Amino acid sequence: MIRFRLLGIVLALAGSAPASSQNALPAIVELDRIVAVVNDDVIVESELDQRLAEVRAQLSQSGTPAPAAEALSRQVLERLILDRLQLQIARESGIRVQEAELNQALERIAASNQLTLRQFRDVLERDGYDFAGFREQVREEILLTRVRQRSVERRVNVSRREIDNFLATAKQQGSGASEFRLAHILIAVPEAASAEQIDAARKVALSVIERLETGEDFAQVAAETSDGQQALQGGDLGWRKSTELPTIFTDVVPDLQPGDVSAPIRSPSGFHIIRLTELRGDSRFVVTQVHARHVLIRPNDIISDQDAQRRLRQIKVRVENGEDFAELARASSDDTVSASRGGDLGWLNPGDTVPAFERAMGSLPDGQISDPFRTQFGWHIVQVLERRDHDDTEQARRAQAADQIRKRKLDEEVQSWLRQLRDEAYVDVRLDE
Repeated sequence: MIRFRLLGIVLALAGSAPASSQNALPAIVELDRIVAVVNDDVIVESELDQRLAEVRAQLSQSGTPAPAAEALSRQVLERLILDRLQLQIARESGIRVQEAELNQALERIAASNQLTLRQFRDVLERDGYDFAGFREQVREEILLTRVRQRSVERRVNVSRREIDNFLATAKQQGSGASEFRLAHILIAVPEAASAEQIDAARKVALSVIERLETGEDFAQVAAETSDGQQALQGGDLGWRKSTELPTIFTDVVPDLQPGDVSAPIRSPSGFHIIRLTELRGDSRFVVTQVHARHVLIRPNDIISDQDAQRRLRQIKVRVENGEDFAELARASSDDTVSASRGGDLGWLNPGDTVPAFERAMGSLPDGQISDPFRTQFGWHIVQVLERRDHDDTEQARRAQAADQIRKRKLDEEVQSWLRQLRDEAYVDVRLDE
Protein backbone atom coordinates (compact mmCIF):
# COMPACT_ATOMS: atom_id res chain seq x y z
CA MET A 1 0.00 0.00 0.00
CA ILE A 2 1.46 3.34 -1.00
CA ARG A 3 0.86 6.13 1.46
CA PHE A 4 2.00 9.69 1.89
CA ARG A 5 3.65 9.85 5.29
CA LEU A 6 4.87 12.68 7.45
CA LEU A 7 7.76 11.98 9.79
CA GLY A 8 7.03 13.80 13.08
CA ILE A 9 10.40 14.20 14.74
CA VAL A 10 10.33 15.56 18.31
CA LEU A 11 13.46 17.56 19.14
CA ALA A 12 14.19 17.90 22.85
CA LEU A 13 16.43 20.37 24.57
CA ALA A 14 19.79 18.89 25.67
CA GLY A 15 19.32 16.84 28.85
CA SER A 16 15.58 17.46 29.01
CA ALA A 17 14.52 13.97 27.81
CA PRO A 18 15.44 10.48 28.94
CA ALA A 19 17.98 8.56 26.88
CA SER A 20 15.31 6.02 25.90
CA SER A 21 13.14 8.70 24.26
CA GLN A 22 16.16 10.15 22.46
CA ASN A 23 16.76 6.75 20.82
CA ALA A 24 13.09 6.17 19.94
CA LEU A 25 11.98 5.94 16.27
CA PRO A 26 10.26 9.03 14.86
CA ALA A 27 6.45 8.92 14.88
CA ILE A 28 4.73 8.25 11.51
CA VAL A 29 1.59 10.25 10.81
CA GLU A 30 -0.51 9.08 7.87
CA LEU A 31 -1.75 11.89 5.68
CA ASP A 32 -3.48 10.24 2.71
CA ARG A 33 -3.46 7.14 0.57
CA ILE A 34 -3.26 6.80 -3.21
CA VAL A 35 -6.28 4.87 -4.53
CA ALA A 36 -5.52 5.27 -8.25
CA VAL A 37 -2.71 6.40 -10.52
CA VAL A 38 -3.99 8.11 -13.68
CA ASN A 39 -1.19 8.69 -16.18
CA ASP A 40 1.14 11.06 -14.30
CA ASP A 41 -1.46 12.04 -11.71
CA VAL A 42 -2.95 10.39 -8.62
CA ILE A 43 -6.34 10.20 -6.91
CA VAL A 44 -6.08 10.03 -3.13
CA GLU A 45 -8.44 8.55 -0.59
CA SER A 46 -9.64 11.90 0.74
CA GLU A 47 -10.87 12.84 -2.76
CA LEU A 48 -12.72 9.56 -3.06
CA ASP A 49 -14.24 9.94 0.43
CA GLN A 50 -15.44 13.45 -0.35
CA ARG A 51 -17.04 12.39 -3.63
CA LEU A 52 -18.61 9.35 -1.95
CA ALA A 53 -20.21 11.59 0.67
CA GLU A 54 -21.63 13.83 -2.07
CA VAL A 55 -22.97 10.87 -4.05
CA ARG A 56 -24.58 9.32 -0.95
CA ALA A 57 -26.26 12.65 -0.20
CA GLN A 58 -27.56 12.86 -3.80
CA LEU A 59 -28.87 9.31 -3.67
CA SER A 60 -30.56 10.02 -0.35
CA GLN A 61 -32.21 13.21 -1.65
CA SER A 62 -33.53 11.36 -4.71
CA GLY A 63 -34.80 8.47 -2.60
CA THR A 64 -32.46 5.98 -4.29
CA PRO A 65 -31.07 3.31 -1.96
CA ALA A 66 -27.27 3.37 -1.93
CA PRO A 67 -25.45 0.30 -3.28
CA ALA A 68 -23.08 -1.71 -1.12
CA ALA A 69 -20.11 0.35 0.04
CA GLU A 70 -17.51 -1.54 -2.02
CA ALA A 71 -19.54 -1.37 -5.24
CA LEU A 72 -20.27 2.33 -4.78
CA SER A 73 -16.60 3.08 -4.07
CA ARG A 74 -15.55 1.41 -7.31
CA GLN A 75 -18.26 3.18 -9.27
CA VAL A 76 -17.35 6.60 -7.89
CA LEU A 77 -13.62 5.96 -8.35
CA GLU A 78 -14.18 5.06 -12.00
CA ARG A 79 -16.04 8.36 -12.49
CA LEU A 80 -13.17 10.22 -10.81
CA ILE A 81 -10.71 8.50 -13.15
CA LEU A 82 -12.68 9.57 -16.24
CA ASP A 83 -12.96 13.11 -14.92
CA ARG A 84 -9.23 13.23 -14.18
CA LEU A 85 -8.40 12.07 -17.70
CA GLN A 86 -10.54 14.83 -19.17
CA LEU A 87 -9.05 17.45 -16.86
CA GLN A 88 -5.60 16.37 -17.99
CA ILE A 89 -6.68 17.07 -21.57
CA ALA A 90 -7.93 20.51 -20.46
CA ARG A 91 -4.59 21.26 -18.82
CA GLU A 92 -2.56 20.08 -21.80
CA SER A 93 -4.78 22.03 -24.23
CA GLY A 94 -4.62 25.23 -22.23
CA ILE A 95 -8.37 25.30 -21.57
CA ARG A 96 -9.09 27.71 -18.70
CA VAL A 97 -12.09 29.10 -16.83
CA GLN A 98 -11.75 32.79 -16.03
CA GLU A 99 -12.81 33.97 -12.58
CA ALA A 100 -15.51 36.21 -14.06
CA GLU A 101 -17.00 33.24 -15.96
CA LEU A 102 -16.94 31.11 -12.82
CA ASN A 103 -18.65 33.84 -10.78
CA GLN A 104 -21.36 34.17 -13.42
CA ALA A 105 -21.95 30.41 -13.37
CA LEU A 106 -22.26 30.46 -9.57
CA GLU A 107 -24.69 33.38 -9.75
CA ARG A 108 -26.84 31.43 -12.26
CA ILE A 109 -26.88 28.42 -9.95
CA ALA A 110 -27.90 30.62 -7.02
CA ALA A 111 -30.59 32.36 -9.10
CA SER A 112 -32.01 29.01 -10.20
CA ASN A 113 -32.56 28.33 -6.49
CA GLN A 114 -34.11 31.81 -6.07
CA LEU A 115 -31.20 32.96 -3.91
CA THR A 116 -28.49 35.58 -4.09
CA LEU A 117 -24.95 34.27 -4.27
CA ARG A 118 -24.40 35.26 -0.61
CA GLN A 119 -27.58 33.44 0.46
CA PHE A 120 -26.59 30.39 -1.60
CA ARG A 121 -23.17 30.32 0.04
CA ASP A 122 -24.76 30.54 3.49
CA VAL A 123 -27.13 27.67 2.69
CA LEU A 124 -24.26 25.47 1.47
CA GLU A 125 -22.18 26.15 4.55
CA ARG A 126 -25.17 25.63 6.84
CA ASP A 127 -25.67 22.21 5.23
CA GLY A 128 -22.04 21.31 5.81
CA TYR A 129 -20.62 21.97 2.32
CA ASP A 130 -17.38 23.87 1.79
CA PHE A 131 -18.12 26.73 -0.58
CA ALA A 132 -14.54 26.90 -1.87
CA GLY A 133 -14.73 23.19 -2.70
CA PHE A 134 -18.11 23.64 -4.40
CA ARG A 135 -16.66 26.52 -6.41
CA GLU A 136 -13.83 24.30 -7.67
CA GLN A 137 -16.32 21.56 -8.58
CA VAL A 138 -18.23 24.06 -10.73
CA ARG A 139 -14.96 25.07 -12.37
CA GLU A 140 -14.23 21.41 -13.12
CA GLU A 141 -17.70 20.88 -14.60
CA ILE A 142 -17.18 23.84 -16.95
CA LEU A 143 -13.78 22.47 -17.94
CA LEU A 144 -15.25 19.00 -18.59
CA THR A 145 -17.96 20.53 -20.76
CA ARG A 146 -15.41 22.46 -22.80
CA VAL A 147 -13.16 19.44 -23.24
CA ARG A 148 -16.11 17.43 -24.58
CA GLN A 149 -17.15 20.30 -26.86
CA ARG A 150 -13.65 20.50 -28.28
CA SER A 151 -13.07 16.75 -28.49
CA VAL A 152 -16.52 15.43 -29.41
CA GLU A 153 -19.35 17.92 -29.98
CA ARG A 154 -17.77 19.79 -32.86
CA ARG A 155 -17.53 16.50 -34.77
CA VAL A 156 -21.29 15.93 -34.50
CA ASN A 157 -23.28 17.43 -37.41
CA VAL A 158 -26.93 17.06 -38.42
CA SER A 159 -27.99 17.32 -42.07
CA ARG A 160 -31.37 18.32 -43.52
CA ARG A 161 -31.71 14.79 -44.94
CA GLU A 162 -31.23 13.29 -41.48
CA ILE A 163 -33.98 15.54 -40.11
CA ASP A 164 -36.33 14.56 -42.97
CA ASN A 165 -35.62 10.84 -42.46
CA PHE A 166 -35.99 11.21 -38.71
CA LEU A 167 -39.44 12.82 -39.01
CA ALA A 168 -40.57 10.36 -41.70
CA THR A 169 -39.61 7.42 -39.48
CA ALA A 170 -41.43 8.97 -36.55
CA LYS A 171 -44.55 9.44 -38.66
CA GLN A 172 -44.47 5.82 -39.84
CA GLN A 173 -44.11 4.62 -36.27
CA GLY A 174 -46.92 6.90 -35.20
CA SER A 175 -44.99 7.78 -32.09
CA GLY A 176 -42.89 10.79 -33.01
CA ALA A 177 -44.71 12.97 -30.50
CA SER A 178 -44.55 10.40 -27.69
CA GLU A 179 -42.06 10.98 -24.91
CA PHE A 180 -40.46 8.30 -22.81
CA ARG A 181 -38.75 8.59 -19.46
CA LEU A 182 -36.03 5.96 -19.38
CA ALA A 183 -33.55 4.51 -16.95
CA HIS A 184 -30.42 2.79 -18.23
CA ILE A 185 -27.73 0.35 -17.16
CA LEU A 186 -24.61 -0.22 -19.26
CA ILE A 187 -22.30 -3.18 -18.75
CA ALA A 188 -19.31 -1.95 -20.74
CA VAL A 189 -16.82 -3.98 -22.74
CA PRO A 190 -13.34 -2.70 -23.71
CA GLU A 191 -12.63 -1.55 -27.22
CA ALA A 192 -11.57 -4.54 -29.38
CA ALA A 193 -12.82 -6.88 -26.62
CA SER A 194 -12.08 -10.59 -26.83
CA ALA A 195 -14.82 -13.20 -27.07
CA GLU A 196 -14.19 -14.08 -23.42
CA GLN A 197 -14.60 -10.45 -22.31
CA ILE A 198 -17.83 -10.10 -24.29
CA ASP A 199 -19.19 -13.33 -22.83
CA ALA A 200 -18.28 -12.21 -19.31
CA ALA A 201 -20.09 -8.89 -19.81
CA ARG A 202 -23.16 -10.70 -21.19
CA LYS A 203 -23.28 -12.88 -18.07
CA VAL A 204 -23.07 -9.81 -15.84
CA ALA A 205 -25.95 -8.19 -17.80
CA LEU A 206 -28.08 -11.33 -17.40
CA SER A 207 -27.33 -11.44 -13.67
CA VAL A 208 -28.41 -7.79 -13.41
CA ILE A 209 -31.72 -8.62 -15.10
CA GLU A 210 -32.23 -11.51 -12.68
CA ARG A 211 -31.75 -9.11 -9.77
CA LEU A 212 -34.28 -6.69 -11.29
CA GLU A 213 -36.79 -9.51 -11.86
CA THR A 214 -36.60 -10.43 -8.19
CA GLY A 215 -37.71 -6.90 -7.31
CA GLU A 216 -34.46 -5.06 -6.62
CA ASP A 217 -34.65 -1.31 -7.14
CA PHE A 218 -33.49 -0.33 -10.65
CA ALA A 219 -31.89 2.93 -9.52
CA GLN A 220 -29.90 1.19 -6.79
CA VAL A 221 -28.72 -1.57 -9.14
CA ALA A 222 -27.77 1.06 -11.75
CA ALA A 223 -25.77 3.05 -9.20
CA GLU A 224 -23.96 -0.14 -8.22
CA THR A 225 -23.33 -1.83 -11.57
CA SER A 226 -23.74 0.56 -14.51
CA ASP A 227 -20.82 1.98 -16.49
CA GLY A 228 -23.10 4.62 -18.04
CA GLN A 229 -22.70 8.35 -17.47
CA GLN A 230 -25.96 8.52 -15.47
CA ALA A 231 -25.15 5.58 -13.17
CA LEU A 232 -24.91 7.72 -10.03
CA GLN A 233 -28.28 9.29 -10.87
CA GLY A 234 -29.85 5.84 -10.79
CA GLY A 235 -29.41 5.51 -14.57
CA ASP A 236 -32.07 8.17 -15.24
CA LEU A 237 -31.91 9.38 -18.87
CA GLY A 238 -34.79 11.84 -18.41
CA TRP A 239 -37.58 12.47 -20.93
CA ARG A 240 -36.85 11.70 -24.58
CA LYS A 241 -38.86 11.62 -27.77
CA SER A 242 -38.95 8.24 -29.46
CA THR A 243 -36.92 9.82 -32.25
CA GLU A 244 -34.39 11.08 -29.72
CA LEU A 245 -33.53 7.62 -28.47
CA PRO A 246 -30.11 6.13 -29.21
CA THR A 247 -30.38 4.12 -32.41
CA ILE A 248 -29.97 0.79 -30.64
CA PHE A 249 -33.04 1.54 -28.47
CA THR A 250 -35.49 2.62 -31.18
CA ASP A 251 -36.79 -0.89 -31.93
CA VAL A 252 -37.13 -1.80 -28.26
CA VAL A 253 -38.59 1.16 -26.35
CA PRO A 254 -41.91 1.55 -28.29
CA ASP A 255 -42.82 -2.04 -27.32
CA LEU A 256 -42.24 -1.46 -23.59
CA GLN A 257 -44.93 -0.60 -21.09
CA PRO A 258 -44.18 1.64 -18.08
CA GLY A 259 -42.25 -0.47 -15.58
CA ASP A 260 -40.94 -2.94 -18.19
CA VAL A 261 -37.24 -3.79 -18.38
CA SER A 262 -35.63 -4.78 -21.67
CA ALA A 263 -33.43 -7.78 -22.38
CA PRO A 264 -29.72 -6.94 -22.81
CA ILE A 265 -29.13 -4.84 -25.95
CA ARG A 266 -25.72 -5.29 -27.55
CA SER A 267 -23.74 -2.33 -28.91
CA PRO A 268 -20.06 -1.60 -29.46
CA SER A 269 -20.02 -0.04 -25.97
CA GLY A 270 -21.31 -3.18 -24.27
CA PHE A 271 -24.68 -4.47 -23.07
CA HIS A 272 -27.51 -2.04 -22.30
CA ILE A 273 -30.53 -2.65 -20.10
CA ILE A 274 -33.34 -0.09 -20.21
CA ARG A 275 -36.45 0.46 -18.14
CA LEU A 276 -39.44 2.51 -19.28
CA THR A 277 -40.35 4.61 -16.26
CA GLU A 278 -43.10 6.87 -17.68
CA LEU A 279 -44.81 7.68 -20.97
CA ARG A 280 -46.52 10.88 -22.14
CA GLY A 281 -48.09 12.07 -25.38
CA ASP A 282 -48.42 14.81 -28.04
CA SER A 283 -48.51 18.61 -27.75
CA ARG A 284 -48.82 21.59 -30.11
CA PHE A 285 -46.41 24.51 -30.26
CA VAL A 286 -48.13 27.89 -30.76
CA VAL A 287 -46.17 31.15 -30.83
CA THR A 288 -47.16 34.80 -31.13
CA GLN A 289 -45.65 36.16 -34.34
CA VAL A 290 -45.11 39.86 -35.04
CA HIS A 291 -45.33 41.40 -38.51
CA ALA A 292 -43.04 44.41 -38.44
CA ARG A 293 -41.06 46.81 -40.61
CA HIS A 294 -38.14 49.05 -39.75
CA VAL A 295 -35.64 51.64 -40.87
CA LEU A 296 -31.97 51.18 -39.98
CA ILE A 297 -29.28 53.86 -40.01
CA ARG A 298 -25.71 52.81 -39.30
CA PRO A 299 -23.38 55.41 -37.76
CA ASN A 300 -20.06 55.80 -39.57
CA ASP A 301 -17.25 58.33 -39.98
CA ILE A 302 -19.70 60.81 -41.45
CA ILE A 303 -22.92 59.98 -39.57
CA SER A 304 -22.66 60.18 -35.78
CA ASP A 305 -24.99 58.51 -33.29
CA GLN A 306 -26.72 61.85 -32.78
CA ASP A 307 -27.16 62.30 -36.55
CA ALA A 308 -28.67 58.81 -36.88
CA GLN A 309 -31.15 59.43 -34.07
CA ARG A 310 -32.12 62.84 -35.48
CA ARG A 311 -32.73 61.43 -38.98
CA LEU A 312 -34.88 58.62 -37.59
CA ARG A 313 -36.95 61.03 -35.49
CA GLN A 314 -37.58 63.07 -38.64
CA ILE A 315 -38.68 59.94 -40.53
CA LYS A 316 -41.02 59.00 -37.69
CA VAL A 317 -42.62 62.48 -37.75
CA ARG A 318 -43.04 62.33 -41.54
CA VAL A 319 -44.81 58.95 -41.31
CA GLU A 320 -47.06 60.25 -38.53
CA ASN A 321 -47.89 63.21 -40.79
CA GLY A 322 -49.06 60.86 -43.52
CA GLU A 323 -46.01 59.98 -45.65
CA ASP A 324 -45.56 56.35 -46.71
CA PHE A 325 -43.33 54.31 -44.37
CA ALA A 326 -42.34 51.94 -47.18
CA GLU A 327 -41.15 54.71 -49.48
CA LEU A 328 -39.13 56.35 -46.71
CA ALA A 329 -37.58 52.98 -45.81
CA ARG A 330 -36.59 52.35 -49.43
CA ALA A 331 -34.94 55.76 -49.58
CA SER A 332 -33.27 55.84 -46.17
CA SER A 333 -32.69 52.40 -44.62
CA ASP A 334 -29.20 50.90 -44.51
CA ASP A 335 -30.72 47.41 -44.29
CA THR A 336 -30.65 46.84 -48.02
CA VAL A 337 -32.52 43.51 -47.88
CA SER A 338 -35.57 44.82 -46.05
CA ALA A 339 -35.33 48.29 -47.67
CA SER A 340 -36.14 46.74 -51.05
CA ARG A 341 -39.39 45.54 -49.46
CA GLY A 342 -40.23 48.88 -47.88
CA GLY A 343 -38.56 47.90 -44.59
CA ASP A 344 -40.81 44.85 -44.25
CA LEU A 345 -39.31 42.13 -42.03
CA GLY A 346 -42.19 39.70 -42.53
CA TRP A 347 -43.57 37.54 -39.75
CA LEU A 348 -41.10 37.18 -36.90
CA ASN A 349 -41.02 34.41 -34.32
CA PRO A 350 -39.80 34.98 -30.76
CA GLY A 351 -36.00 34.91 -30.84
CA ASP A 352 -35.69 35.81 -34.53
CA THR A 353 -34.26 39.25 -33.69
CA VAL A 354 -31.69 40.48 -31.18
CA PRO A 355 -33.02 41.15 -27.63
CA ALA A 356 -33.02 44.97 -27.90
CA PHE A 357 -35.06 44.83 -31.12
CA GLU A 358 -37.46 42.29 -29.65
CA ARG A 359 -37.98 44.43 -26.55
CA ALA A 360 -38.76 47.47 -28.70
CA MET A 361 -41.35 45.51 -30.72
CA GLY A 362 -42.84 43.94 -27.60
CA SER A 363 -43.59 47.33 -26.07
CA LEU A 364 -45.51 48.64 -29.12
CA PRO A 365 -49.25 48.40 -29.82
CA ASP A 366 -50.18 47.41 -33.37
CA GLY A 367 -49.66 50.27 -35.84
CA GLN A 368 -47.40 52.34 -33.58
CA ILE A 369 -43.83 53.40 -34.46
CA SER A 370 -41.07 53.27 -31.86
CA ASP A 371 -38.67 56.01 -30.86
CA PRO A 372 -35.12 55.47 -32.18
CA PHE A 373 -33.26 52.71 -30.34
CA ARG A 374 -29.80 51.18 -30.58
CA THR A 375 -28.70 47.62 -31.35
CA GLN A 376 -25.32 46.25 -32.40
CA PHE A 377 -26.38 46.89 -36.01
CA GLY A 378 -27.05 50.61 -35.60
CA TRP A 379 -30.08 52.82 -34.87
CA HIS A 380 -33.65 51.72 -35.73
CA ILE A 381 -37.23 52.74 -35.69
CA VAL A 382 -39.72 49.89 -35.95
CA GLN A 383 -43.43 49.71 -36.64
CA VAL A 384 -45.56 46.74 -35.55
CA LEU A 385 -48.16 46.08 -38.24
CA GLU A 386 -50.02 43.19 -36.63
CA ARG A 387 -49.70 40.11 -34.41
CA ARG A 388 -51.03 36.59 -34.71
CA ASP A 389 -50.94 33.25 -32.94
CA HIS A 390 -49.18 30.80 -35.21
CA ASP A 391 -49.04 27.01 -34.97
CA ASP A 392 -45.30 26.54 -35.32
CA THR A 393 -45.42 22.85 -34.49
CA GLU A 394 -43.79 21.73 -37.75
CA GLN A 395 -40.82 24.07 -37.42
CA ALA A 396 -40.58 23.29 -33.73
CA ARG A 397 -40.54 19.58 -34.53
CA ARG A 398 -37.77 20.09 -37.05
CA ALA A 399 -35.76 22.06 -34.51
CA GLN A 400 -36.44 19.43 -31.86
CA ALA A 401 -35.56 16.68 -34.33
CA ALA A 402 -32.21 18.35 -35.04
CA ASP A 403 -31.56 18.66 -31.30
CA GLN A 404 -32.57 15.06 -30.70
CA ILE A 405 -30.42 13.68 -33.52
CA ARG A 406 -27.49 15.69 -32.29
CA LYS A 407 -28.04 14.55 -28.71
CA ARG A 408 -28.33 10.92 -29.82
CA LYS A 409 -25.12 11.17 -31.81
CA LEU A 410 -23.42 13.00 -28.98
CA ASP A 411 -24.42 10.41 -26.37
CA GLU A 412 -22.98 7.63 -28.50
CA GLU A 413 -19.87 9.62 -29.42
CA VAL A 414 -19.11 10.66 -25.85
CA GLN A 415 -19.48 7.10 -24.56
CA SER A 416 -17.17 5.82 -27.29
CA TRP A 417 -14.67 8.64 -26.71
CA LEU A 418 -14.56 8.06 -22.94
CA ARG A 419 -14.07 4.32 -23.45
CA GLN A 420 -11.19 4.99 -25.83
CA LEU A 421 -9.72 7.57 -23.45
CA ARG A 422 -9.84 5.06 -20.60
CA ASP A 423 -8.39 2.22 -22.67
CA GLU A 424 -5.46 4.32 -23.90
CA ALA A 425 -4.55 5.76 -20.50
CA TYR A 426 -2.26 4.30 -17.86
CA VAL A 427 -4.56 3.59 -14.92
CA ASP A 428 -3.49 1.67 -11.80
CA VAL A 429 -6.38 1.14 -9.36
CA ARG A 430 -5.13 0.54 -5.80
CA LEU A 431 -8.41 0.51 -3.95
CA ASP A 432 -7.82 -2.95 -2.45
CA GLU A 433 -4.25 -2.39 -1.33
